[in-house]
Amino acid sequence: MIQLSYSTFGLTDLDFLDAIDAVAAAGYAGVEIGFHRRQFNPFQIDDDYLAAVRERLQANGIAPACVATASHFFTPSRPHEPSLMTLDLAGRKRRIDLVKRGIRVARRLGSPLVTFGSGFIRDDHVRNPAVDPGELLADSIHECLREIRDDEDITLLIEPEPGMYIETMAQGLALIDAVGSPRFRLHIDLCHAYCSERDYVAALGEAAPHARYLHISDARAGYNLKIVEDADELAFDLGFASTLVYFPDTADYLLVDRNHPLYFCDQAPSDRRRQRIDALLARAGVRGEARTIDYASLPVAASSLDDEIFTYLISVPGLSFDVLERAWPILAWLRGANGPALVEAMVANTLTGIVHFHEIPGEGTLDLGASFKALTDHGFHGYGSVELYHHIASWQQALDDSYRHLAPLAGARP
Repeated sequence: MIQLSYSTFGLTDLDFLDAIDAVAAAGYAGVEIGFHRRQFNPFQIDDDYLAAVRERLQANGIAPACVATASHFFTPSRPHEPSLMTLDLAGRKRRIDLVKRGIRVARRLGSPLVTFGSGFIRDDHVRNPAVDPGELLADSIHECLREIRDDEDITLLIEPEPGMYIETMAQGLALIDAVGSPRFRLHIDLCHAYCSERDYVAALGEAAPHARYLHISDARAGYNLKIVEDADELAFDLGFASTLVYFPDTADYLLVDRNHPLYFCDQAPSDRRRQRIDALLARAGVRGEARTIDYASLPVAASSLDDEIFTYLISVPGLSFDVLERAWPILAWLRGANGPALVEAMVANTLTGIVHFHEIPGEGTLDLGASFKALTDHGFHGYGSVELYHHIASWQQALDDSYRHLAPLAGARP
């Protein structure tokens, strides 16, 4: 059976205790306790406040389904950083400390689960290929596990996420095997599975026996786009994704796309660069020349696309944040921030072309009924928390609409 819960990460405009009241009033059986810099900050709350939270949970008859050690916690503009596999030990220890604080909060509130993600391969990893990020990640998890006492029922969970080092459920299960602890299990996010699994319903069934917790949201197909640095061995599969090639010597970008080959630059390309552009387009099977776009003409003002572009860019591994942030105006221009959109669909960086952008359940194309059935048929039982951090401004509608759509699927009271 799947019991419905709701993440406070989608309610961050509310006082934390009021958020618990709102989740209970909407009919949910549980609430995900999400760390947040302004709302529920583990470096600022004390035992008295945790006692008040526990009392509010008990008064509402609602369970603390899981403690989420928020990815956006340290530097909101660079989520997931530092991660448990950051090369700098000081950075890893900051993330380890946050997860340990999650365990302590879980202990005080009576929650059995604490969740986190692996983080991304960043440019530091690329520059230091002798360092195994998987070993760093496993070592960090072992250090977090030491915080759990022998006599308590708390389990740590890994949440695979698009673009991350642990991206698929199979990678999550392999990490669980490598860590080798009964206190370390899988957290499935249905949106992430839809983004990362070719047959997500079958993959959910295979992973269900190892999972202890769910995130629930909807999603839909988009414009799949990869960002990579120019290299001799570049290969293209335009049936899968278009590619934005970054040239480090000039900080320019080439969009390798069947219909819209474009070169974004500060100055007209040299003859040598033009030859390279033509060679890459020919390698990808793109006919015709790339149109040159003046980088200075691209939109830089805030727009309604900012949330979409930010979410996309943080999912791109292997490049510096400066390279990714310089690509932001290109994406805004493609999506029509200051004129007609060349790309009508939201941008995606996933293994399937589904956009990693959490939609209200029922407003995308994910088959939630088949997903729930695959999970429960293969032994999953526990909480599924709706996670809608893109809908904070319309939190009441998101809260109510999600429950209305999911309750019949989960067997909860409508």
